[in-house]
Amino acid sequence: MTERIFRLLERQQRLDVLLRLAQGRQFADPHEIALLKRMKTRIRDRLSRHLPPIAERMSL
Repeated sequence: MTERIFRLLERQQRLDVLLRLAQGRQFADPHEIALLKRMKTRIRDRLSRHLPPIAERMSL
C-alpha cells in the first residue's frame, strides 16, 4: 500500500466518523451532512483511481 493510498484511507475514515456524528445529532445540519458526503465521495473516487478493479485484486 502506498503512502498516498494510506493517507486517503485515513481521511475517508475520519470523514466517516464526522458524518456519523453529524447524523446522530438531535438537530443535524443537512448542509454539513451533504458536504461531508461529497468530500467522502471525492476521496472514494480518488481511491478508485489508485486501486485496481476488484476482479484483478481477487486473482492476486
